[in-house]
Amino acid sequence: MKKVKFLFLTLSIIFASCNSDDDNTPVSNPIESKQVKNLEAPQTGGQGQPDGGPYTKFDFATGEETTSDTDWDIAFRGTSIAVNGGTVTGTTDEPARNGNAGVSITSGTFASITTADGLSFSQDADGAFAIASGSDNGWYNYSGSPNHLITPIPGKVLVFRTRNGHYAKIEILSYYKDAPANPNVMTDASRHYTFNYVYNPNAGEKSLK
Repeated sequence: MKKVKFLFLTLSIIFASCNSDDDNTPVSNPIESKQVKNLEAPQTGGQGQPDGGPYTKFDFATGEETTSDTDWDIAFRGTSIAVNGGTVTGTTDEPARNGNAGVSITSGTFASITTADGLSFSQDADGAFAIASGSDNGWYNYSGSPNHLITPIPGKVLVFRTRNGHYAKIEILSYYKDAPANPNVMTDASRHYTFNYVYNPNAGEKSLK
């Protein structure tokens, strides 16, 4: 009888140990896919005057605009997009860089960019944003006269390493409020970003699908 009790106790310990191991197995969080509409990115100056005004900061982890000095990944002002990595570029009212964010500008459809593996990431630097400003240099094209439109460059996807080692990708859809199919600068308010993004909430994991 004592042998039977001892055997039962031993099996119980082994079973409990196995369950404990299973409970400690890391569980991956599902990859997030969302759309942000009308993220406002106002600026002052322009037309020969220095750009100014605060940046609109965005946090991939929450999927929301933020006013935090530290918990942000990218920030928008006019057509400029800053990353929370590197150093300030020297324009006025920039947020301090205190993370390790970076960006890779890739070519392809949004669906075809499925991983950040193998990409090189650039950070902001003195005198230059990692996402270059100017028509056809970064994410947008400027049509010039007579339409004066800012439109996303087709086939350009922005892949980000976030401030704390996660990965995300963005497809900018529109620079105009409510994302009109045929924007008109006379009637459609500019500096309102609409974009799709995918975010991997698992630190260090580079899958984006």
